[in-house]
Amino acid sequence: MNDLMKNRSTMPVKRNKLFTALSAVGPGLFLIGYNIGTGSVTTMAKVGAEYGMALTWALALSALFTFVLMVAYGKMTLTTGHTALYNIRHHIPGGTLLALYIMAALIIGELFSLVGIMGIVSELLSEGSRLIGGGLSPFLITLLLTAGLYLLLWYGHYRSFEKVLIFFVILMALSFMVVFFLVHPDLSAIVRGMIPSLPQGKGSFALVAAIAGTTCSAAVFIMRSTVVAEKGWGPDDLEKEKKDAAVSATTMFLLSFIIMAVAAGTLHVRGLRMENTRELIVLLEPLGGRVAAFILILGIAGAGLSTIFPIILIAPWLISDFTGRERNIRSPLYRLLGLAGLLFGFGSLLVEATPPVIMVFSQAFQALILPAVSIPVLFLLNDRRLNHRPGIMLNIGTGAVVLFSLLTSYFAVVSLFIPKS
Repeated sequence: MNDLMKNRSTMPVKRNKLFTALSAVGPGLFLIGYNIGTGSVTTMAKVGAEYGMALTWALALSALFTFVLMVAYGKMTLTTGHTALYNIRHHIPGGTLLALYIMAALIIGELFSLVGIMGIVSELLSEGSRLIGGGLSPFLITLLLTAGLYLLLWYGHYRSFEKVLIFFVILMALSFMVVFFLVHPDLSAIVRGMIPSLPQGKGSFALVAAIAGTTCSAAVFIMRSTVVAEKGWGPDDLEKEKKDAAVSATTMFLLSFIIMAVAAGTLHVRGLRMENTRELIVLLEPLGGRVAAFILILGIAGAGLSTIFPIILIAPWLISDFTGRERNIRSPLYRLLGLAGLLFGFGSLLVEATPPVIMVFSQAFQALILPAVSIPVLFLLNDRRLNHRPGIMLNIGTGAVVLFSLLTSYFAVVSLFIPKS
């Protein structure tokens, strides 16, 4: 009896230690929750279904460069005490116009994403209700989600958001890993598909740009600066910031890889294509059973909800960053802009394009913004007035990100603006 009581008493301690460990990488988990959303799931599943694992190289490069820019923006914030747009505005020639462009482009891109995300989540939860014998409509689900998220925004603060995101990230990760084993993807096909290549065909450039846009996302690095500042870290926490970035980028790669592999090892080898997110569930249900389909719904819904939290904060955070004002989630500005952002979620019910099409477009659009955030940070890191002393490896890595951003921007331009013959 004493041993039983002792074991019970140690359980809260272990839970507290686990939560403390997760909180130590809070900014990284926050960005995993933001980055691995329905955009990533849709993009990676579509890539895996159509091209197998042939674009793994693009995912690996995107994850590596994500780590580099996260470290760069974190280091800049910790050593200067100011967030990204503030530094761009005050320390780069013409920085005010550049900061305005970044702010406007990110807000527009994220609003497009929000339309697709809410549409995908509501569709999947509607499908999930069907699997358990219910029948909730996407409109009702969207309404309930909007009301619940706004209540959290009204009463919440950064730490409460961080706790909620930790829950959704864990749910998302476990769900995707369980589905991977339940559907038994063809491992030999996955391995064969890892040979680097650029598939020929309509839409391949768009998917390369979307992989870069959803993994090495411009918004991630601007938000990285803000969440590091929200965490209260300073110059003495540079090593902690680097480890946090490594955990974040590695987890982003692994989760995206698993999603791509599930689609490649099941849909691609059978010649099946994915045109909408609900179709992904319908196609996987015969392969892994109703349990696998339901778990996948939970994972994708968790991914979507973990992304919506940061998106509704991005506009007020960027405005605070640009103006140098205090970041106060409970201020009237934050509450008003948060409500406006959530109302965009109903847009998926009004447009004819399917949510996955909207998501791939929005992710490719994000790739166009990447040079605007990678080039300035390289300049700022080497501004002697700011005393960064970045080191040769960080300089080389950031320079490589600049080249990568220009390449993926070219792919985005080709896919979005040049007519297909």
